[in-house]
Amino acid sequence: MDKLRYLVVDDEDRFRQSLIRLLEAKGMRAEGASDGRAALRALEQKPYDVILLDVKMPGMDGVQALPRIRELAPQAEVIVLTGHASVDDAALLMERGASEYLVKPCGVNEILDTVAVLRDRRAMTAQSGA
Repeated sequence: MDKLRYLVVDDEDRFRQSLIRLLEAKGMRAEGASDGRAALRALEQKPYDVILLDVKMPGMDGVQALPRIRELAPQAEVIVLTGHASVDDAALLMERGASEYLVKPCGVNEILDTVAVLRDRRAMTAQSGA
């Protein structure tokens, strides 16, 4: 698997740093942002392939940040991570452009598997000309 650039957006420092370390241990390049505003600043500086976005954060939360993230990074896979799952939240976030929705706690392998599925889906769509 090629080295994708990940942006982990989560206000919980311990979770964010742990996930960054786990992704790096799997050979990925990963950086962090503590809220939606910090994520937007990071996206203005450089491109990311995968954005792992928490929903509930102080300041600008994931729901507020997602439309702007989509403007700045239309090709990125945005995987929403939340510890507060609801069907309504999932539907809203998918409608706003999330690629996938995972419930915390989720392991790095689950995230990498999800990214692989999303990339395969994108490749199939590109091949079919859709």
